[in-house]
Amino acid sequence: MVEAKKKIRIAVFPVAGLGTRFLPATKAIPKEMLTVVDKPVIQYVVDEAVEAGIEHFVFVTGRGKAVIQDYFDIQFELEQTLKARNKNAELSLLDSLQPTAGQASFTRQQEPLGLGHAVWCARDIVGHEPFALLLPDMIMRGEKACLKGMVELYEKTGGNIVAVEECAPEQAHKYGIVGAGEALEGGFTITQMIEKPAKGTAPSNFFINGRYILQPEIFEILSTQERGAGNEIQLTDGMLKLANDQPFAGYHFKGQTFDCGSKDGFILANVSFAIERADIRPTIEDQLKALLAALK
Repeated sequence: MVEAKKKIRIAVFPVAGLGTRFLPATKAIPKEMLTVVDKPVIQYVVDEAVEAGIEHFVFVTGRGKAVIQDYFDIQFELEQTLKARNKNAELSLLDSLQPTAGQASFTRQQEPLGLGHAVWCARDIVGHEPFALLLPDMIMRGEKACLKGMVELYEKTGGNIVAVEECAPEQAHKYGIVGAGEALEGGFTITQMIEKPAKGTAPSNFFINGRYILQPEIFEILSTQERGAGNEIQLTDGMLKLANDQPFAGYHFKGQTFDCGSKDGFILANVSFAIERADIRPTIEDQLKALLAALK
């Protein structure tokens, strides 16, 4: 296997998507800035990267996404107002979420040509080193943060790591599925990657959940990658080519993943994270039970 010679210190966040499933809200606000309880979805994903030891955040943006860049910048007027009102707790919160100078970079994906193209747009910032890729729609909760577990596996195996979860076998045709080979601590070697296999043909029920650690050779592959499904440059197609020369391992994430790119996943994330909060649960628990009872 490829040795893990370089630390995973850079994470890429593709945030150029149009968010059409959340229209009309996304006419005015990027889907990544929609809030789960009191934090934007993108903040949860960045927090996961920070917990895994990521040092540099690369956001691949598009038109209408300037608010994301502003969010990760200092807001002088707001901070001065909070200071004047002695809102020290709020100031401390903002400070804890603020990237340091030079820690965040932003680049544009001028055309919506798919996830593979969005990753390729980060090539000059990432350079020739392995990197993490986190899909910003997916927020996760588990005993161990997903990317942290992936980094731990990478440090043992090197190569490329894809996070996977189990789905009901009869649902496998809806996902990108991997084949499971030799068992590893925390996962297994990947023998196949198939995007939405035909019913009854999936090699396993392990689906790719939106977290990756990739070697930089993926950029060269994506630079000449032909368009695939949806007439877009597909990351899966690029990974299949990379797998001809480099090993891939699956990190088996055991926890909950909320797809906040869908309305039901977004609502479930809000409810789930809210009832975990000691300052919120007492005021909503009975009301939620009453709502559910009224639907019976």
